[in-house]
Amino acid sequence: MSGDIKIIGGTAHPTLTEKICAHIGIAPCKTRVVRFSNENIMVQIEENVRESDVFVIQPSCSPVSDGIIELLITIDALKHASARRVTAVLPYLPYSRSDKKDKPRISITARLIADLLETAGADRVVTMNLHSPQVQGFFRIPVDQLQAAPILCDHLRDTRDLTNYVLVAGDVGEAKEIGTYANRLNLPIAIVDKRREGDDEKPRAVSLVGEVAGKRALIVDDEIASGGTLIEATEFLMQNNAVSVEAIAVHPVLSGRAVDRIAASPLRSVVVTDTIPLDPDKPCDKIDVCTVSPLLGDAIKSIHDGSSVSRLFR
Repeated sequence: MSGDIKIIGGTAHPTLTEKICAHIGIAPCKTRVVRFSNENIMVQIEENVRESDVFVIQPSCSPVSDGIIELLITIDALKHASARRVTAVLPYLPYSRSDKKDKPRISITARLIADLLETAGADRVVTMNLHSPQVQGFFRIPVDQLQAAPILCDHLRDTRDLTNYVLVAGDVGEAKEIGTYANRLNLPIAIVDKRREGDDEKPRAVSLVGEVAGKRALIVDDEIASGGTLIEATEFLMQNNAVSVEAIAVHPVLSGRAVDRIAASPLRSVVVTDTIPLDPDKPCDKIDVCTVSPLLGDAIKSIHDGSSVSRLFR
């Protein structure tokens, strides 16, 4: 790839941008974001990016809609500034859970986001741990989906004696994903069986496939949103005589009262990554964060110099 490499960090997660730039060994490209009194947004690129290979880092986090619009405007500004290639780096893809039409007259919004990114001018997308594999197929441009499992598994090996642990899927849908962790850590698996008792009822844990009695249970999930499912699974595992319950998840969405729920729950600890920034006004001693900046930085370098990205899926 000819031209300089440039990294632009949106306003969503400046700390992650700084870590990625430090890993690569370059300074972030200077930009200016202005929010006018009428709530319109202006993005100005304050450096020459002509013929440059530009990576724009902007995960989906609160305020989600503002972040999406800022990203689209930034990409459009770069295309008009004659950037050779623009890659949208979205550690957590907006609306990734809206991947199917499961109700009448609704949008498959993940597909809409893909169309918007392409229309704005993105040439490529880098993301992490999509909620559903089919979302990658919504794009007509190349998409590199990185996996956080190696980073999280390394952290678990370094910080815990895993001899008496069992990995737990919070529902049947997570059973396939948990296999990746089980193979890496060589640990047994259990699955919480949830059933919906009525049209307006929330799913409830009714049985357990596997054995957790006398073991340390480790719940594995791709993200933690409101925390309700996680806390319910934790209490259910404790009722089934687990010694303790911990959790790991890639994306710490932690919406609503999630942090308060975790703090007040029997959960011993929760390990997440920094694909989404944690709210500094809601600290929690139980939450431990692993950075994915080296993985994203290596992916950016590989894309820029044309080397294999698949080597990162160790």
